[in-house]
Amino acid sequence: MSEAHRLIAEAATRLAAELPGPVLEALAAGVEGGQDAALKAAQALPHLHYRSLATAFVAAWQQGAASVPAEAVALAFRTAALSERTHREAQTVELVWTGPEVGIHPFRRTEQAILQVLDSARERITLVSFAVYRIGNVKDALVRAAARGVRLTVVVETPDRLDGEAEYSTIRALGSEVTACAAVYFWPRHRRSQGDGGRTGSLHVKAVVADARSLFLSSANLTEYAFSLNMEMGVLVTGGDLPARVEQHFDGLIRSGILEPLSR
Repeated sequence: MSEAHRLIAEAATRLAAELPGPVLEALAAGVEGGQDAALKAAQALPHLHYRSLATAFVAAWQQGAASVPAEAVALAFRTAALSERTHREAQTVELVWTGPEVGIHPFRRTEQAILQVLDSARERITLVSFAVYRIGNVKDALVRAAARGVRLTVVVETPDRLDGEAEYSTIRALGSEVTACAAVYFWPRHRRSQGDGGRTGSLHVKAVVADARSLFLSSANLTEYAFSLNMEMGVLVTGGDLPARVEQHFDGLIRSGILEPLSR
């Protein structure tokens, strides 16, 4: 393999890991028409982040691998996209833990797993939590995601305060930067079933989904105590159909009106 062909293969592999399949296909179709057509296709891609990555690739082709024909570049793109799709569809499950360590099994920490899911997102994030409190790193990751064009859906127990917990104000904990760029939903009291004594159910789910590909499901709320002091356990699922099923389930709760949008 020539150095120019190697450059294209490596660049296509990196790009396939960053761009969604349909975006890669649109770029590959442009590449087949040559460098000028590839540049136009790159500049027409949705989201600044996608355009930046694609135009940088075209520039590398023009400047460092101009001898590689368009057909070979398009083939490299499609091969890399197929390899990435196969990799994404293979499911892995990892245990995640916060709490005392006993030196038997090393576990990923809760906050690390959440940040991995958030930072991996390229198209959408669905985040669900009962309680939210002092989550600076998570807030920063959500703002970074929104800046690169990721659509944010946040589902919370209540937009105000949890019963008996004056410090847990969801909207204040999320911060104005997050609530300004996210669609925030909650489960209103009048849509909940009631038990004995009129007690209503709670939205007690703690989950984060990215791009229907990565799922973090845990006992941990989005709070500093859950990330540092509590005993918490969860699973990080990558690939397979579970992330998409969770994402679709919450989409259905929103469409049916069970979850209502927070009015701003």
